Amino acid sequence: MQTVHHIAELRAQVAAWKQAGERVALVPTMGNLHRGHLCLVERARKLAPRTVASIFVNPTQFGPNEDFAGYPRTLADDGRQLEAAGLDLLFAPEATAIYPRPLAEMTQVSVPGLSQLLCGANRPVHFGGVATVVAKLFNLVQPDVAVFGEKDWQQLIIIRRMTADLDLPVEIIGVPTVREADSLAMSSRNGYLSAEELAIAPTLYATLQAAVEQWRAGDREYIALENAAKARLAAAGFRPDYVEIRRADDLQRPEGNDAEVRIFAAAWLGRARLIDNLAIT
Repeated sequence: MQTVHHIAELRAQVAAWKQAGERVALVPTMGNLHRGHLCLVERARKLAPRTVASIFVNPTQFGPNEDFAGYPRTLADDGRQLEAAGLDLLFAPEATAIYPRPLAEMTQVSVPGLSQLLCGANRPVHFGGVATVVAKLFNLVQPDVAVFGEKDWQQLIIIRRMTADLDLPVEIIGVPTVREADSLAMSSRNGYLSAEELAIAPTLYATLQAAVEQWRAGDREYIALENAAKARLAAAGFRPDYVEIRRADDLQRPEGNDAEVRIFAAAWLGRARLIDNLAIT
């Protein structure tokens, strides 16, 4: 596995692969990798003969008073895991390579509408930062396909919308959420949880699963289902940001015969903000 830190090195290697007629798959990450990330790499390796992962803790997707400074940075260990997973190239740039001028002076990408809902309502700068850095990575790597986890479903469909709107020739693939044995969705931020909080954390999945079962049993009073789920989370020790039932493709409220509906949640447990979602239909 190659590890490169500079854009020129990245482009030279990708250009050589492209000249040889090889497809390239990209897995963007912020590092501090877990098995969920490695599943993305495994999927990428099945989609293209050449695979690139990026590790970049992106400052533009963190708002004021969020955990940018404290976000775990474990590049050496991440590199060992990626090499063992069979990755071809790791791109780990410095912030000045991605944002060579002050952030306020840099061109930014926004996806209106989708970015203001759910997590966007509580993290107003987040998805603009995500869209901007992913657009830059797509331009730098020129991948044929890019792989993202479905745990952050909102991020996945924002990236799909951005890719379609900007006519970027990249296929976007979602990979199902990877969970711990107790059903907790794997996340780098799970490392913030204490032993006591780790015992409580699976309640998030259980709460969503209970709402799914009620919906499938015929209960369509989604506001009542959402409020009951939030109350259950609060009783368990969470501080819910939201629990909402939405259409999967555009995050609008369901209207009867929608092809796919999902339930989404974000809740604080200690200093960790946990997110999860489940398909209902």
